[in-house]
Amino acid sequence: MSRLSLMLLALLSLCLAPLQAAVTVSFYSHDFGDRFPHAFIVVKGTVDATGEAVDANYGFTATSVSPAILFGSVKGEVQSQQADYIAKSDRQFDVVVDDATYARLMAKVAEWRDRKQPSYSLNKFNCVHFVMELAEVAGLKVNRQSKLFKKPKSFLIEVKELNPQLG
Repeated sequence: MSRLSLMLLALLSLCLAPLQAAVTVSFYSHDFGDRFPHAFIVVKGTVDATGEAVDANYGFTATSVSPAILFGSVKGEVQSQQADYIAKSDRQFDVVVDDATYARLMAKVAEWRDRKQPSYSLNKFNCVHFVMELAEVAGLKVNRQSKLFKKPKSFLIEVKELNPQLG
């Protein structure tokens, strides 16, 4: 390989390096059943500025699922799930975010985690509302007037339809 070819290859690799350091946010739904949350995100990748490896997931649910959720607000929490739960869920779409957006995303997760209790409301603050706000932070269009806040998969399909760039 010529010296010029090696220099061009080195320059090209430098230009492409930042593209490899990114965090992918995957939006998931899980059909109704006895495990919660039914909508959640998985974040994986590398923070460009620090090189920090990211591999986590976040969903929001009631701390105790009981008939009480039908009658008003109950204690809620941000949860992370095991790999088997994620594997049995449906990934609806992915969004690659930059460092600043990733930081805002984590701030939004922390905001939901730190909410005054009771923080879960089936009609106002459930897992779908949680992922809706994260989708907005990730730069996606959402329908805040959606009729699908109790249908995680349908809601995420609606978000995908509102954002043709998701393919």
